[in-house]
Amino acid sequence: MKSSESGHPLPFWHYLSTAPHRPMFLAGTLQGVLTLAWWVFDLATRSGGTGGLTWLVPPAWAHAFLMVYGFFPFFIFGFLFTTFPNWMNGEKIKPRYFISSCLLMATGNALFYAGLVTGKTILATGVILLLAGFSVGIFALLRVLLQAEKQDKRHPIASAGGLLGGWLGIFSYLLWLLSDDSMHREFSRAAGIWFFILPIILAVSHRMIPFFSSRVLENYAVVRPYWILWLMIACSAGHGILQLPGTGSSYTWLLDFPLAMSAAYLSFTWGLLRSFRIHLLAVLHIAFAWLPIGMLLHGSQSLVLFMSGGMSWIMGLAPLHALGIGYFAGMVLGMASRVTLGHSGRPLAMDEVTWKIFLAFQLATLFRVLPDVLAAIFPQVAPLAPGLYLLAGLAWLICFTLWAFRFAPIYWRPRIDGKPG
Repeated sequence: MKSSESGHPLPFWHYLSTAPHRPMFLAGTLQGVLTLAWWVFDLATRSGGTGGLTWLVPPAWAHAFLMVYGFFPFFIFGFLFTTFPNWMNGEKIKPRYFISSCLLMATGNALFYAGLVTGKTILATGVILLLAGFSVGIFALLRVLLQAEKQDKRHPIASAGGLLGGWLGIFSYLLWLLSDDSMHREFSRAAGIWFFILPIILAVSHRMIPFFSSRVLENYAVVRPYWILWLMIACSAGHGILQLPGTGSSYTWLLDFPLAMSAAYLSFTWGLLRSFRIHLLAVLHIAFAWLPIGMLLHGSQSLVLFMSGGMSWIMGLAPLHALGIGYFAGMVLGMASRVTLGHSGRPLAMDEVTWKIFLAFQLATLFRVLPDVLAAIFPQVAPLAPGLYLLAGLAWLICFTLWAFRFAPIYWRPRIDGKPG
């Protein structure tokens, strides 16, 4: 371990404060393992015939909150804290912002877990602290966005808009806890996917995938039409609005299919097949390929609902998990791996073990998506679904834990090239 001027080894927390992705990615890694372990435990106890334990919040709603607002934000903020200044040649995010934001969100998650078994006061306090950490992070990023001059701010603006959507979603969840008004709960669910995570990851994908591809693929032409980005974000927001109670879930296909076609066009144009020669690049392309699949499933489900007059709901949560596991989580693994390697002085190359972990992770998506899709065609498959849901959770937990063991120690260790950061 690197030593200070006095000759004593520097404590691990010194390195956590040297770059914003370090504490955020570490907290996100721990939260990922914890929330997946909790969910697998709950699924196992229910599928085992015990009925599961009793939680203050229904398990599905706790799982949704912990994944959408408790897991992904650490990686989103860790990435944006790193890239916002680079995108706009702006001021670096100060440690007081990224450390306080991380600590508040991590403490909020811990209290949320505790509140699930102790009481609503603890649970709500956890959500309040998470919201406070979110607020600090948004403030720090908006400072960079507003102070940067004569820079291309389109991707940062799209990302900032998504963060504000996430803030509203957390606040709405808090209102649901305090009032039991289901409208707040439904808004929180819609906001988390369609106003928060999808717009941000769309903006990051649109900016970074063609850029990274151009750095390693020969004779690569960068295609990055902004009208497609705005169209996809508008379709995402429109889908979220139509998913609210009393609006029109049977009409989301009007937005889902254009988003799916736009994503499929970008996936093909950006070189999905060519990317397989470079594993660190291929993981991003593979994750993005789940976006058109997920939106095609969403559109098909909505169209059937429309044609049946609102009487037929098929495929369950398969479309949502194609997005959530395949695209969102896959992109997190790909981007986090790249940032971690590059900002630790390591070569930008994915080793065979990490590549196999990512390929095995695709099983988690398949185990969760296929049962619902097949059950819509072959009803006799439906009884097998709970067991496959459990397998999906186990596959995700095992793959993510293996990834964590390889990458988490990097966050509290010095760069191998001796440079700061």
